[in-house]
Amino acid sequence: MNKEEKREMRRQRLMNNKAYQAMVSLTQYMDRYYLDAVIGVVPGWGDAIALLSVLPFVYFSLRLIKSVPLTLAILNNALRDVLLGMIPFFVGDIIDIFHRANTKNLAMIQGFVDGDEAIIKEVNQRALQSAIILIVLLLLIALMVWALISFGSYLYSLVTS
Repeated sequence: MNKEEKREMRRQRLMNNKAYQAMVSLTQYMDRYYLDAVIGVVPGWGDAIALLSVLPFVYFSLRLIKSVPLTLAILNNALRDVLLGMIPFFVGDIIDIFHRANTKNLAMIQGFVDGDEAIIKEVNQRALQSAIILIVLLLLIALMVWALISFGSYLYSLVTS
């Protein structure tokens, strides 16, 4: 068996994996059918549920492809999607329609599965940048949660007084 046949067997094994099939389905429902934007209407919970949809992507990239840079890039897309979705007054939900984090994540994973050298090189070169952006996104999400809770408390105090 030559190198090309081994690569094709690995590709088929990865594409037949249940996690891969889950990613394809999640991408279809969350991005193509705009479920991400619809569940984002529920303040706080919608974005938390949308963040759970990244779990198969993280599992697949970390455990099956075994790429930390790819996992960092996937987490960046997911956290950026959460941060954008947290923007109040339905602005975040409208942005969710266009951001399509799951589609971007699936495209990167597909590039790794197919052995697309350009995608692999780009993701690997941006690994340090992805790690820094990941930390910044986590801080911004914490700040946004704090701001939304403070704003909600302020509105509650206005209503009750």
